[in-house]
Amino acid sequence: MLLLLITVSAIGWSGVTVAQERLTGVIVQERPSAAPFDFQGRFIVSVSDADMLPSAYIDDKLGPIDGADALSIIRLDRAGRELRAIETPVSNSVTGPPAVIAVTPDGRYAIVIETRGQRPTTADPRLSDLALGRTISVVDLTDLDQPQVVQRVQGFEQPLSVSINFNGSLVAVSYDPGGAGKTTPLAIYRFSDGRLSAPVTPQIPDWRTEDTLIHVEWHPKENILALLNVNKPSISFMRVANAGSQISLLRWGNSVSVEKAPFLVRFTPDGRHIISNSSYVRIDGVQVLPSASLRGTVQSIRLVAETAADGSPVHQLASRAATSSIPEGLSISPDGRYVVTTNLEQSSFALDDSKQGFFSSLTLLRLDPETGILESVGDFAFDGVLPEAAVFDNSSRFLAVTNFTFFDPNRKGGSIDFWGIVGDAFDPKRTELVKMNYSTPVTRGAHSIAIVR
Repeated sequence: MLLLLITVSAIGWSGVTVAQERLTGVIVQERPSAAPFDFQGRFIVSVSDADMLPSAYIDDKLGPIDGADALSIIRLDRAGRELRAIETPVSNSVTGPPAVIAVTPDGRYAIVIETRGQRPTTADPRLSDLALGRTISVVDLTDLDQPQVVQRVQGFEQPLSVSINFNGSLVAVSYDPGGAGKTTPLAIYRFSDGRLSAPVTPQIPDWRTEDTLIHVEWHPKENILALLNVNKPSISFMRVANAGSQISLLRWGNSVSVEKAPFLVRFTPDGRHIISNSSYVRIDGVQVLPSASLRGTVQSIRLVAETAADGSPVHQLASRAATSSIPEGLSISPDGRYVVTTNLEQSSFALDDSKQGFFSSLTLLRLDPETGILESVGDFAFDGVLPEAAVFDNSSRFLAVTNFTFFDPNRKGGSIDFWGIVGDAFDPKRTELVKMNYSTPVTRGAHSIAIVR
């Protein structure tokens, strides 16, 4: 018994000792024992679209409204059981990738886009009745208990994603080409003192009019943009030149092909790799719809893997791995060692539809920060609906996951659920992703999330 006690106390909550790490070839920092739930960070910001039921994607019926679209703030300076969401009305839409919110690096401002506008007041409102959105909202987060919308601007129609650069001075918004009133799928705004400038619409080198820029993402350390094209599945890279009143894009190396129906791209924290998820299912406009229970994939791309004769960078595919069905959300841990996808599975069907699976899932992957090699840990099912997004905490051992709503029709709203990566003291090769007994209620329709570290 004494030996057992000594062994357990040396392991800590993650269940992996330094000696075991050497045996398994996984090198991570030794971690002291910790409480079972110790989610680290300053606060979480999420948005909820209250206008529709998940089944609207299938039958076009919005269903009953559940409050108003909301931005939710969860302060993390409290114990797990005391976590509460402070909410303020902010128009947003789930009909696009889960990338409609971005937060400045200092955590002072959030910027939210609406892909579709507010629901009509007709007796039987339909998803197809929703007007294309245009509003971009700037929310001041200085007082976390009283967030304030300080600016609303009317951008181009049908924005798809928003991203803020590494120092908070530039905001990029991608648009669907089906929306009217724009000459480019990309607008860049200067941002200062909580105010967006007039948009600049730089020409994208070699971009085709039939392409769709489903997601745009800034590099974590430089003014470089990754542009994800869903029509010709590929990622292109642009260096952004910001001089005077002009903003221009210069190609930064080669584009890299990715797999069918990509949805998001995320740079690793060190900027050496970029990760993309592909759903392999039908896309209607910009919304992934279930057509079969196909497994998705994640691809890892090594940036500047080589240098061409002219000095330009050469980016190369490093690795790929399978996920479960419809991996819409994508998150990378701060230590760069884990990737998680949030998988919708068949949870968008109506509750009385025989195709409803009554579960969603997360896929956990290991990522080698040096090589970009991906290794599957497993798929982890749970009783959630449309878990479109997730973020890791500062420790890289916990996750906050959006849950659109619940299978129980008598349970209202949505939630932010917390998960933990845990190990087994007696099996050093075993890693599990566990849904923990901590959950924070939010407005129904939670779909995009960010963390301020």
